[in-house]
Amino acid sequence: MSSVQTSLFDLTPTDHLALGPLGGMMTRQSLGRGAWIDLLPGWLSGASTVFEDLLEQVPWKAERRQMYERVVDVPRLLSFYGEDDPLPHPDLVTAREALNAHYEPELGEPFATAGLCLYRDGNDSVAWHGDTIGRGKSEDTMVAIISLGSPRHFLLRPRGGGATIRHLIGHGDLLVMGGSCQRTWEHAIPKTARPVGPRISVQFRPRGVR
Repeated sequence: MSSVQTSLFDLTPTDHLALGPLGGMMTRQSLGRGAWIDLLPGWLSGASTVFEDLLEQVPWKAERRQMYERVVDVPRLLSFYGEDDPLPHPDLVTAREALNAHYEPELGEPFATAGLCLYRDGNDSVAWHGDTIGRGKSEDTMVAIISLGSPRHFLLRPRGGGATIRHLIGHGDLLVMGGSCQRTWEHAIPKTARPVGPRISVQFRPRGVR
C-alpha cells in the first residue's frame, strides 16, 4: 500500500507524535435537536508513522453484509478492538487517554472501544447511517473520530431530510459527534472520482455503542 502525503497541519519535523490541547481549541457546532459536533483540525501532528504502522500492522478484514435481497462487499476494510483488547498502537492509547481526560466529565463515562476503518482509495466509502447498534439508538452519547491519511469529505444530514453539512477531514484531524447526533442525524463518507490515497478512521466509543 502506498504512503500518504501529510496535510499542512502535520508540521512536526520529526515522526514524533504530538497531541494538541483540547480545552479552548475545539470548535463546537450545534446541529439542532440536541446534536452537536466538535472539530479540531491537526490535533495529531507527526502522525505519519502512526498511519504507516496501522496500515501495515492492523489485521484488516473484508466483510460482506446483507443489503436488501443480496449480500454485498463492505466498501472498506475493518478492524475492531473491544474493551479488553489492547489497542494496535501505543499512540492510540495516548490519544484515548487525552480524549477521556477532556470528555469524560461531560460524557459521564470513558471511551472504551476502538473501531478502525481503512478506505483504500476513492472507491471505498460508508453509506448514510448513525451508530445506533446498542445504546446510541436511545441515549445521548459521543463518538470521537481521528482521521489519518488522505483527506475525505465527512457528510452529515438530519434524519428525515434536510440540508447536508460537509467537512473535509484531513490527516491528524479530530471530529467528535455528541448529544443526540447518532439518532437524530446521519453521517457518511461518499465515494469520490478524484485520485485519493488511503485513509484510516479511528473511532473511539463508550461501552455498548456501535
